[in-house]
Amino acid sequence: MRSRELQRMLSLASKLTPPQRQELMRALGATDDASQVVRVLESRPLACPHCSGERLVRNGHASGLQRYKCGDCGKTFNALTATPLARLRHKSKWQAQAEVLRQGMSVHQSADTLAMAPSTAFRWRHRFLQLPQNLKACMLQGVVEADETYFLRSSKGQRVHARKARHRGGSAAKRGLSEEQEPVLVARDRSGATADFILERSDKAHTVAALTPVLAKDAVLCTDCGGALGAAARQLGVEHHALNISKGPRVQGAWHIQNVNGYHGRLKNWMRRFKGVASSYLASYLGWFRALDRSAQTPGKPAPFLALAVGA
Repeated sequence: MRSRELQRMLSLASKLTPPQRQELMRALGATDDASQVVRVLESRPLACPHCSGERLVRNGHASGLQRYKCGDCGKTFNALTATPLARLRHKSKWQAQAEVLRQGMSVHQSADTLAMAPSTAFRWRHRFLQLPQNLKACMLQGVVEADETYFLRSSKGQRVHARKARHRGGSAAKRGLSEEQEPVLVARDRSGATADFILERSDKAHTVAALTPVLAKDAVLCTDCGGALGAAARQLGVEHHALNISKGPRVQGAWHIQNVNGYHGRLKNWMRRFKGVASSYLASYLGWFRALDRSAQTPGKPAPFLALAVGA
């Protein structure tokens, strides 16, 4: 914009009514948010999403983003191509969506904050969580605590006629553990690195399959006296300390599972706000909480949900 046009616009600002000024401020804020989103997206190193080539040339702009052309395969792309946020509109609201995730808002709270329909807020939530659900510790070292927690299997949002609805989370029809419960194995080392796994069954075979890729060979595994974890530790060939918490002391020197049990408590307490989550989306919520828990370990650095959503 030329300086003369800018001065003309500034001279008109004093004539605006209070509602018009608020509308102008919202429009300027939305522009700033969209610009900040573009900076985040274009700050990450790029390679061709089609062939992984790195011989790239600039190829114009579209939808506010720089486009590139690959010198190897000849295809064009931008920073969002092949990410969960590709073709998602309203970039000016993406920073607000990231803040909604940091605050752990419900769908209706998110919809009110973002000025959109609840169905849209729900879709946006899971577009942003598609990649974070897979971000977990690749290797657990030193003293590793492992324990299981359980969530009710839920068909929330689906048409299921085989049983009566459980309103607002509800409770299982059977006492104790049963097929109504979804087992989630959480393994966490003393540095705070965390990996969790939704198990098909809470048995030795599934426990071994989950822990084998992430447990270091020289790790020391601390568990309760549950049979599956003890049998899995023997098959994995790692040093194992089992604690009978119901009958004995909770801590035996350096061996305890209070770290992972504390994580369970925080996770369950955080989950209560959603009044039960669908089993088909449970992995997304586990990844959501992992990101929040990681950021809590570094005060002053909020969880970067926008960067996580595009794999930055």
